[in-house]
Amino acid sequence: MDREHVHAGKEIQRRTGKTFYLATRFLPRRVREPTHVLYGFFRIADEVVDDASGVPSERQAARLETLRAQALGEQPTDDPVLIAFSDLRERYGISDAEVDAFVEAMKSDIHTSRYDTYADLEAYMRGSAAAVGVMMTAIMDPDDPETALPYAVKLGEAFQMTNFLRDVREDVLERNRIYLPLETLAAHGVTEEQVERLEMTDAFATAMAQELRRTESLYREGVAGIQYLPEDCQLPVLLAAVLYAEHHALIRARGYDVLNAEPSLSTARKLWCVLKTRWHWQWNRDPEAVFRRVSAVPGRETGTAGGTDPRPEDGVPTR
Repeated sequence: MDREHVHAGKEIQRRTGKTFYLATRFLPRRVREPTHVLYGFFRIADEVVDDASGVPSERQAARLETLRAQALGEQPTDDPVLIAFSDLRERYGISDAEVDAFVEAMKSDIHTSRYDTYADLEAYMRGSAAAVGVMMTAIMDPDDPETALPYAVKLGEAFQMTNFLRDVREDVLERNRIYLPLETLAAHGVTEEQVERLEMTDAFATAMAQELRRTESLYREGVAGIQYLPEDCQLPVLLAAVLYAEHHALIRARGYDVLNAEPSLSTARKLWCVLKTRWHWQWNRDPEAVFRRVSAVPGRETGTAGGTDPRPEDGVPTR
């Protein structure tokens, strides 16, 4: 991968994935640069279906098939990110099956806009989130990848679920998609049509609370495996978990209303998350302990979040 190729992926990540980009900056260079390339590839494929207004489904599917072939080195390309990804895949032994799983998940977005059960959503995330976790683990190169992988998959699913919960309004308005399992909505008396109308109710808040709890279980499972990553990768991955989970504090603070506006972390709040995580990491190198102390995810025993200090929406707390 030459500098131009890495820079192309970096610019895509800096522009479209600000939260993950912030955590990526703390990775060692040997992992940071391949991460830029991975993210660039993921985003290029994602935009085929996310920014496809007016593009026929057949053309979207054909474009994804072309991207798959280029990523696997089966077709030539002049796209710097795809050139770098193909090199990266060979260098780190990323299997064709993981690339296939990711592309198939993107293709499913062309025709699938609702998920009846969480099991259905989990099957989708096997390609869209778990495959990402597998590839990230490969470039971090832990001593025992087989031990680290299941935790990476859970953490990838947690990140994606947070995105789904945060982006309900955007997904409905811009893509006519609902990623909340319909069975969860129905169990609380919420109809698909109510979500489409962005109708905020107490019942919707209860359904959101249930999915937040499910997602926070994924965070606890995933964070437990950070200890199996190389030492120079542990803090950056922990930071990513803390930053993504911080959206849960915003969602709870607004009574689970993600229909009238999308929760968004201010720059000051992101920096506060980074500062407090690094501070506690300096004194305690146990990822689970630090996550319990600083994240917005409630502890199993206490039911309270470690990171729920009183703080203004767009400022740094006073303590």
